[in-house]
Amino acid sequence: MNSKPSPSYSAGLSSRNIQLLVLDIDGTIAGVDNQVREPVKQAVQAVQAKGIQVAIATGRMYQSALRFHHEIGATLPLMTYQGALVKDPATNTVHRHWTVPRHLASELLDYFEQPEWRAALSVHFYINDQLYVREITSATEEYVSRSTVKPIPVGDLRNTLDTEPTKVLALTDDPVMINNLLKSLRQRYTPAELYLTTSVATFFEATHPKVNKGTAVSYLAEEHLGIQAENVMAIGDNFNDLEMIEYAGIGVAMGNAPSEVQSRADWVAPSVEYDGAAVAIAEFLL
Repeated sequence: MNSKPSPSYSAGLSSRNIQLLVLDIDGTIAGVDNQVREPVKQAVQAVQAKGIQVAIATGRMYQSALRFHHEIGATLPLMTYQGALVKDPATNTVHRHWTVPRHLASELLDYFEQPEWRAALSVHFYINDQLYVREITSATEEYVSRSTVKPIPVGDLRNTLDTEPTKVLALTDDPVMINNLLKSLRQRYTPAELYLTTSVATFFEATHPKVNKGTAVSYLAEEHLGIQAENVMAIGDNFNDLEMIEYAGIGVAMGNAPSEVQSRADWVAPSVEYDGAAVAIAEFLL
């Protein structure tokens, strides 16, 4: 899909009464430097000045996403862990917290520890907004350097399962392995049992089956703000953004998004390194 559809198509989308803008973080408003660049901040401030509210929906932990929430001046609840935890930083009110059933988290761990996966995968359990790992691997070190959270090594992750995890993540530096893992586990578990996705090519993520960014944005729009999908614009860059891109009245994919994600968006912005989120905001909201 081109980043500049026909003027009439773009104008038709722009005529919608957008009251909520939802932004992903990684690959959307934060690039390789892990920072929100000034053009994006200015674009967000401009739409807020017009009375449009702005929120973040991310796969990140709540504590890791909080910095970005504050940087863009968001005032709405923060949607984290693909929407599994929706929490208001201003009041600490938890609007929603859906966890992975204990028996399924244990089964996933059994699967990851099979010989074909164990040596290559780093496994993360997220419990009460803390990161628990079997051991600190190089992949974990790279992950925490970007997320700025402290991992807690516990050896056998089964020791943490007195509390259900918010999310289970397996990571490796091999995207092909992650893709094979995703395909394999989608054959074992139905969408009614687990929501399985990738937020980057080297992350496999599992959450409660009702969790995705689409249901989170729907909750925020319809139940919290009293508006409809047609009043929402969402911008994202990966497969975990598909549900909110398809839900929103204007769904935008970044130029760095996989082609399958771009093909299901209403519009494709330039890549994150070219401030594509700012370009999309200017195109439709300013």
